[in-house]
Amino acid sequence: MACSDKKSCEGCSCSNDAQPQTINIEDCLSELQALRRRNQELETRMKLASGSDKAPVPVKQPGRTLRSSLWFDCGSNPGMTATYMERYFNYGITKEELMSGKPMIGIAQTGSDIAPCNRHHIELSKRVREGIRTAGGIPFEFPTHPIQETSRRPTATLDRNLAYLGLVEILTGYFLDGIVLLTGCDKTTPACLMAAATVNIPAICMNVGPMLNGYSKGVLTGSGAALWHGRELYATGEIDESEFMDYIARGTPSVGHCNTMGTASTMNALAESLGMALPGSAAIPAAYRDRAQCAYETGKRIVEMVEADRKPCDIMTRKAFENAIVANAAIGGSTNAPIHINAIAQHAGVEVSMDDWDTTGSTIPLLLNMQPSGEYLGEEYYRAGGLPAIMAELLDHGVVHGDVLTCNGKTIAENVHGKHTWDRRVIKTFEEPLMKDAGFAHLKGNLFDSAIMKTCVISPAFRERYLSNPDDPEAFEGPVIVFDGPEDYEERLENTPEIDENTILVMRGVGPIGYPGAAEVVNMHPPGRLLKKGIDGLFCIGDGRQSGTSGSPSILNASPEAAAGGNLAILKDGDRLRIDLQKRRVDLLITDDEIEQRRQDLGIKGFSVVPSGTPWQEIFRQETDQLNNGMVLRKAVKYQRLAQQARRCVTITDRMDIRSLVRIYEGRLRTLRCPVDMSALLHVPLLYPRETRVC
Repeated sequence: MACSDKKSCEGCSCSNDAQPQTINIEDCLSELQALRRRNQELETRMKLASGSDKAPVPVKQPGRTLRSSLWFDCGSNPGMTATYMERYFNYGITKEELMSGKPMIGIAQTGSDIAPCNRHHIELSKRVREGIRTAGGIPFEFPTHPIQETSRRPTATLDRNLAYLGLVEILTGYFLDGIVLLTGCDKTTPACLMAAATVNIPAICMNVGPMLNGYSKGVLTGSGAALWHGRELYATGEIDESEFMDYIARGTPSVGHCNTMGTASTMNALAESLGMALPGSAAIPAAYRDRAQCAYETGKRIVEMVEADRKPCDIMTRKAFENAIVANAAIGGSTNAPIHINAIAQHAGVEVSMDDWDTTGSTIPLLLNMQPSGEYLGEEYYRAGGLPAIMAELLDHGVVHGDVLTCNGKTIAENVHGKHTWDRRVIKTFEEPLMKDAGFAHLKGNLFDSAIMKTCVISPAFRERYLSNPDDPEAFEGPVIVFDGPEDYEERLENTPEIDENTILVMRGVGPIGYPGAAEVVNMHPPGRLLKKGIDGLFCIGDGRQSGTSGSPSILNASPEAAAGGNLAILKDGDRLRIDLQKRRVDLLITDDEIEQRRQDLGIKGFSVVPSGTPWQEIFRQETDQLNNGMVLRKAVKYQRLAQQARRCVTITDRMDIRSLVRIYEGRLRTLRCPVDMSALLHVPLLYPRETRVC
């Protein structure tokens, strides 16, 4: 209720019209922090004057109350402060460190023995920690859910969303002021960036880096790409099983992720193009000394980002995502990029669609001469200038936004100024690229609503064979052979005589719901008898994905998938399809009446999928969207900027002695001189952890 007169009301939080008022607790805390700092300065001067102690090392303060103070400096509630701090003492961290006001920096460790592509982070994280300490922060390293593309059954895409959920809970529920995201293998980078966007505390990516170059008989041999080529050699009988294993081993000579422009190199390049990693950091090979130096600099940078309060959603804007789409085309990036970038954008609250990949990226030339779209591997790419050299070329021609903010506080234009390549073997000019119009084609039609094709991997021989009819350019018609999953493909490929050089291979039932998790199995090679004739590729279509290291010109990520009622489910062996890249269409060449009849039959019979093998697989199937929408958890995208949502309003219903409020808020609330009905303190922002019961 309102106070009785103006004199008694001075400094009170009530209002004369008895309406609830809001106390600005943030101002209170800011003043309280200022008083404490002043008190510490005076105590230090007194100690120095009396010679009782040495001068403390000055610590740069961010000039604002850090999030971690809500755990380790709970105002006048020492009980809660003690509760939060107590167990951290058990490994030697001190009260002075926890209560210092220094930034508390998390290190999200993605490396482990079952995630070999990221395992080198176990060593690199030591340098990250040293960088954090040097800059005045306190490091806290923790494990994340492991993701390893090549050994996870049924597919590692299941782990992207699971790792995302776990990281969101850690970043939201613990005391971290900033986070270093140790990225690398395919899905770790998007999982980390999705979580960073959702929580929105200062964050920076640090890639593990690609492996060193592989060689086989003096020929550059790229990881991943060697696997697909080795399978073809084995299928034709050119190598035996032992030679096959030796060949793929030559493509993996050191620590690090794929040394080709597969999904790992792609996503880390795009993290850099988004501004979420230090400029030039994505391409540094894992074994180079530069990588450990980058880890140290990343540790230093995240402390500065916390001090500047530079957050993911300040960096990952619409313009930044457009830059990523353009960069992906210029480097010949993976077909998995649209899935992951669209997911990150949704969690950042930025609208990015599959059409954007076509309209923004399809006319961009291929500048990077790197496998699988080109000749070289990661070491040449790094020495030629890495992504900054690519971005400098693109910026010169006005196809990227130079004014986009990045994690180091500078713009893209500032970061890439003067970074043009010296090696035109590896990074081509915009005017003389490896290929013009090298981005993704976004395809639609009566077979699906959305699918993509990576045009830069269409070889001259493939184009000549299938897309060079002068009366029908960039188009092809042919019969299909339909495989219900990779097991069906492996069983029938060599035993289906109907497959010839004009056959279109279709893989269905391998999408997010069908497999589950959307398996990388659409890049199908022809049967051995065709490979021996020099037919090294057929048109492939599927509702799953393919490895970014594959050079197969597949039409993939078809949505909706067969298991979700897409028309791939009604396709039959022998049906004819028309693929028209100019019109961006793929159509089933049967009548609308026949399509409708088949759909009615499908509604009665249903589409058979493999049963869920774990609780998470069942949850994943229920909650996950289609590939064209980023395969996000539908209920998760509504949770955005969680760190900024922590200041929630609560309703106080119990009377409370004013002296309790004074003890809690100190400073400004000492000015209260009258009994206060707590109904006047409705909707006070909650700045403390819930357990403190401070309102």
